[in-house]
Amino acid sequence: MTLAEWCVLGALLLYLVTIGSIKWIRFRGFDNSRPRDPAFYQDAIAQRALGAHQNGIETFPFFAFAVLLAEFRDSPQRLIDELAVLFLIVRIAYVLTYLGDRPTLRSILWSIGFAINLVIFFMPMLKRLLPA
Repeated sequence: MTLAEWCVLGALLLYLVTIGSIKWIRFRGFDNSRPRDPAFYQDAIAQRALGAHQNGIETFPFFAFAVLLAEFRDSPQRLIDELAVLFLIVRIAYVLTYLGDRPTLRSILWSIGFAINLVIFFMPMLKRLLPA
């Protein structure tokens, strides 16, 4: 497996850990028979963790598809790996700013992550311009 493919797994685990950690920390208040009970997510940190989790679910498919497309179209693997690692770092920072209630910085990080995804996605089209 390539480093970028491991980053795809990391992105998946990140959004699972984001919500899983809140459920684990507050395990006495979490009812697994009602995992989507709005009452569990009433406090601010739980709401932000749920928001970060949902955003992770939303961003994951595009990231995974972009990585696989770039790899299948023979784009420079080193660049794909570097961008995937950068994306994962940005996503970790995004989650931390979401949990820390820093909305402006969070939006900036989301935009950076989206831009990284776009570069990975369009890499096959631009590979003639990239170093080998």
